[in-house]
Amino acid sequence: MPRPRRILGVVARQMFLYRRSVSRLLDLFYWPTMDLLLWGFLTLYLERGALHLPRFVSFFLGALILWHILYRSQLAVSVSFLEDIWSRNLLNVLVAPITLTEYLLGLVVISLIKVGLAFGIMTTLSVLFYGFNLLKLGAVLFPLVVNLLALGWAIGFVTIGFIFRFGQEAEILAWALIFVFLPLSAVFYPVEVLPAWLKPFSLLTPSAHVFEGMREVITRGTLPWKHLLFAGLLNLVYLGLGLTFLKRQYQYARRMGLIPKIGE
Repeated sequence: MPRPRRILGVVARQMFLYRRSVSRLLDLFYWPTMDLLLWGFLTLYLERGALHLPRFVSFFLGALILWHILYRSQLAVSVSFLEDIWSRNLLNVLVAPITLTEYLLGLVVISLIKVGLAFGIMTTLSVLFYGFNLLKLGAVLFPLVVNLLALGWAIGFVTIGFIFRFGQEAEILAWALIFVFLPLSAVFYPVEVLPAWLKPFSLLTPSAHVFEGMREVITRGTLPWKHLLFAGLLNLVYLGLGLTFLKRQYQYARRMGLIPKIGE
């Protein structure tokens, strides 16, 4: 049974890194703000200069905010793990009286904090600058966000598994792996515009159902039960596969004595 005190210890260790680190604080606030301003002004330009465009152009900001939830949840888990490698603290953590499950839960809590900050910033700025409030989606926003968080964690677990197996050389996956899902997720366009051979792959990603569901809520005002169901079921598979992959690579690294060499 995971012990909350140990999980909070992992969270506290990560939070201490931000107390006197301007660069880490900037990473939390700078990129969400810049992305929102860029896409926000682009959206205004498209709306004012080409009024015949379909209505979903107005919802680029909603898609951008939701995409950042997915991106930040994955990045927070992966980079928090890398922080222990960069500081040569990973071996200390793994020999401490803490289980792998408790450690991963600590990383998940950290991701929730970081995602919450980014979401709050982007939502506030979108209201102030563009009059767009994603919270108007109502209660349906909660399952959409939960599904994106779950997928982000699953991708983060796979990234950690690769790092256990191949060492610090695989750290580039912390920033690169998530973007494999960007074209398949149909973030800024509907799935129907994808080539016929690519659509089945897109529909096998939970994020595609989330963004399709978001567009359905905004354009039709109906609850996307079908998309939410598919996203939830797929996320159970993704999380199961991600955790299994991570656990096996962790056991392999322990058996082969690779963990002390990570980061050297």
